Amino acid sequence: MATAAVFLLAGGGTGSSGPRALSSDEANRLAITRFRNYQAHGRAVTITVPGTAGGLTVTGSVDYQGKLAYGVVHGTGRDTSSDGLIEWTATSVSVRPMANAPAHAPASPPRSGWYSRPLLSSGSALDSSLAIALKLASDRPDNAQLLPQNGAAWWGRDKVDGHPVDVMTGPSSPVRAGTAGNVRYWVGSDGTMYRVRVSVGSESRPVVIDFDTQKYVPVKPVPGVTPPR
Repeated sequence: MATAAVFLLAGGGTGSSGPRALSSDEANRLAITRFRNYQAHGRAVTITVPGTAGGLTVTGSVDYQGKLAYGVVHGTGRDTSSDGLIEWTATSVSVRPMANAPAHAPASPPRSGWYSRPLLSSGSALDSSLAIALKLASDRPDNAQLLPQNGAAWWGRDKVDGHPVDVMTGPSSPVRAGTAGNVRYWVGSDGTMYRVRVSVGSESRPVVIDFDTQKYVPVKPVPGVTPPR
């Protein structure tokens, strides 16, 4: 969780009645939530990105073992100049503009019409959101005993698409002390991650990443683009 927390700034929560210290069961579930994403190989996601003129919604799939994600982006409350297909890695973004982008990306990326660029480490709410989404997995569980020591806490109970969840915050970023309350995870009884809510840069509204909002479709690389390993 701490790896992702480097990117995360203050976010709100719902159903709040905390914070309080994590119980041992809650700490164990928080410790495995990113590992469960990795075990699943990939997850279907909807990423809601705030913006001063409206915002963007990215709907697609993240392959956590292949470190590659793919989907379709739509503008919300604004023009559609950003609409189209998108595929990203930890270091690069490939986009294919479309005048009438579909609700869901085709299973196989088109062979032409793509433009690639580096993923920006700052200054772009979209790129920050993409980077966060790609980092919400780990090939091993976190240390449950260290989470409470680093400020992780229970915040409340909620429901996501009918799933009862606990809302948990933290832990602090290893490079920024006192940031334990800056990220919130909606975690199920088995450690499944259902939602993450954060803020990016100077945006007043948080980024929301919802999981399993549609069927997961295995991610295929854009033709001519080799994902990192």
